[in-house]
Amino acid sequence: MEFDPLKTRDPGTGLAHAPSYWAATAGAAPPDDGPLSGDIEVEVAVVGGGYAGLSCAYHLAKAGVAVAVLEANRFGWGCSGRNGSFSRASLGRLGFADWVDRYGIDAARALYAEAEAGRLTVRELIRDGGIDCDVVEGGYLKIAHRESRVAHLERDYRVLSNVYGAPVEMLDRAAIEAGHFRGTEAFGALCYKDAIGLHPLKFAHGLLRMARDAGAKAHPSSPVRAIARDGEARILATPGGRVRARHVALALNGYGPELDRATRGRILPVLSDIVVTRPMTAAEKAEANFITSHMLSDTRELLNYFRRLPDDRIMLGSRGPLRPTKPALDGHRDYLLQTIRRKFPALAAITADYFWGGWVAITLDSMPHVTSAADDAQLHYAMGFNGTGVSAATQGGRRMAERIMGAGGMHPALSGAIPRMPFAAFRRIGQALMFAWLKRQDERD
Repeated sequence: MEFDPLKTRDPGTGLAHAPSYWAATAGAAPPDDGPLSGDIEVEVAVVGGGYAGLSCAYHLAKAGVAVAVLEANRFGWGCSGRNGSFSRASLGRLGFADWVDRYGIDAARALYAEAEAGRLTVRELIRDGGIDCDVVEGGYLKIAHRESRVAHLERDYRVLSNVYGAPVEMLDRAAIEAGHFRGTEAFGALCYKDAIGLHPLKFAHGLLRMARDAGAKAHPSSPVRAIARDGEARILATPGGRVRARHVALALNGYGPELDRATRGRILPVLSDIVVTRPMTAAEKAEANFITSHMLSDTRELLNYFRRLPDDRIMLGSRGPLRPTKPALDGHRDYLLQTIRRKFPALAAITADYFWGGWVAITLDSMPHVTSAADDAQLHYAMGFNGTGVSAATQGGRRMAERIMGAGGMHPALSGAIPRMPFAAFRRIGQALMFAWLKRQDERD
């Protein structure tokens, strides 16, 4: 059974990576500083060794700040090493048109600029660090899985073009079939011109190497059990020793534990599962015309996200079961494989070689937050990336580093406290009701 962050405060210590395609193909991890042994003192202690934590540590260390990263298991062990591998201008679960409705045009443009900055930060780090993470250039297609959803995409197209000036275009079914793939659930698509696919765990490894090269200490197998104040310092207790720091940066996202009341009851960890098939045969690829290098998702609320990998495997992911029991996970593995076969009849005989899952952090307002605790200006957090973590978490770590150093500012939608979940103790019940309703919406014309 998988770790469930709402059931236990202990994510494990030194655990191996999930049995993913990424873990099987990442190669050896770069060196780290080993588990914390004894007591140390730094200016900033970062809790969590994924994209947000490593990006924060790198940007701090590059500026000359003494920083240590404490990771319970291995670097990139959480969603940073398990995700769907898309990097694009994305920031939370709301659509770009929804930003205009909720915040107004000026604020929406500021949020879009932040999303764009995240996309560019990923590219900058890959370039500056020489990170070999199997980058695939292309774009991103949001695909209408029903004909009725084309109108929704057309609205997004108008907003992206007219409000944000984004380089997007609409594709009809014929254009999708000619240039991308032939399938049963593609009635039109909104094409974003700039997106990349990458190897998530190799990218995490690259950030780890960059952070250490810049001077950060990186300690795996060092879960933080408690955080206490000691005057102007914060004391972080781990099994092997303690860290004394002036600032604490929480970068846990959906993996908890809820170490401070600033984040307690404010995240809904939701499983997202991924299946990766065997490589397509030449005949299968030709019949499906699955030639696209673009990142792909459909218009379901419980969306499917998918892409062709460089070795001609198909990766597809979607929201997982409520709880990670073996029967539920086995059933969802079969469901994801059948989804590929349904979308692409030419792949009716395709089989799966890999299946895994991870916890996505959902917030009540569907937005990420980079801020400080209301009662402790020296405790900071970057969390709630809502499934857009490759770009948003990497950028969130950068913004958290800037906040700690007293530089930069973010839109209030991102720099305020994460709203608390109502009836937080019953989050799974609310999730079940929400998922049932969304599933009905997805199948309506």
